[in-house]
Amino acid sequence: MKTSRYITPLFLLSAISFGSSAASEVKSAVGEKIGVISVTGAETLDTLIDKLSKKASEAGAKHFRITSAVGKNHLNGTAEIYR
Repeated sequence: MKTSRYITPLFLLSAISFGSSAASEVKSAVGEKIGVISVTGAETLDTLIDKLSKKASEAGAKHFRITSAVGKNHLNGTAEIYR
């Protein structure tokens, strides 16, 4: 009984910490540009943004700016990444 009281808050806190580590989308250049990333095969614009955010985070970026998004059923996109 006592452990179940601690497990729920632990899951909530871990979800918050993982969400905060993703790179955030910006509309203009922020900080030092460290590169360009691209993703392919996203089904929606939201999925494309999520994939770009994850890839930017994996590359060590804190921010990204989408420079292109093209396609119909399978979107492809590129973004500049910033520290």
